[in-house]
Amino acid sequence: MKIKLAVLLFFLSISEISFSQEERDRFMNIGDTIPTVIDSLYREDQFYVGLSFNLLTNTSSSVSQSGFSGGVHLGVMRDFPINNRRNIAVAVGLGWSLNSYGQNLFIGETEDGESVFRSLDDNISYDTNRFSTQLVEAPIEFRWRTSTATSYKFWRIYTGLKLGYVYYLKSNFVQDANQVVQTDVPEFDRFRLGATFTFGYNTFNFHFYYSLNSFFKDAYIQNEEVELSTLKMGLMFYIL
Repeated sequence: MKIKLAVLLFFLSISEISFSQEERDRFMNIGDTIPTVIDSLYREDQFYVGLSFNLLTNTSSSVSQSGFSGGVHLGVMRDFPINNRRNIAVAVGLGWSLNSYGQNLFIGETEDGESVFRSLDDNISYDTNRFSTQLVEAPIEFRWRTSTATSYKFWRIYTGLKLGYVYYLKSNFVQDANQVVQTDVPEFDRFRLGATFTFGYNTFNFHFYYSLNSFFKDAYIQNEEVELSTLKMGLMFYIL
């Protein structure tokens, strides 16, 4: 009788211990699995870094591109999803861009401070002739993507406009024992406007920017107007 009573008390103790452990696991979240928290209000692509090759367009018969022309672009975007799935959004941001353009357009000035534009033909020997710009930019994008709250790899198509202001301009002409640097060219249009298009998957995304206005206004080589604009082609990298 005593043995039966001892066995009964032993099994009752084991049941109590097991029940108490289950209760602690349930109320203190102690178990074999950790709950996954899904952010249903996620946003995408808040920062961007890009590299581009800058192709000059709208060149006149006497102006052509020469040497390498490139750009570096970076900034921050604010993503605003507009549907429940959050794969369609608009975004606005602020960015910075550095660009360089190699070409044969000489930019100088007279003693009276008037700008001089001249095409550098093959008879003129020089080492460097390019102008570079630094801009602050305000991109505006309409975004479509295949993202979800749990996936960081997805297709994207972004298109929009990019407003910019050139706060620094430098035209640099270098030849033996001679250098001409211009940082203030009245004919240069410092306000920039361009259309953008970006598409890709995951890390690598192809980016295009087409300028909607010319670099120069009322600039002439003899009687031929100098306009020039740019098409930028490159890669864009996004960071959440």
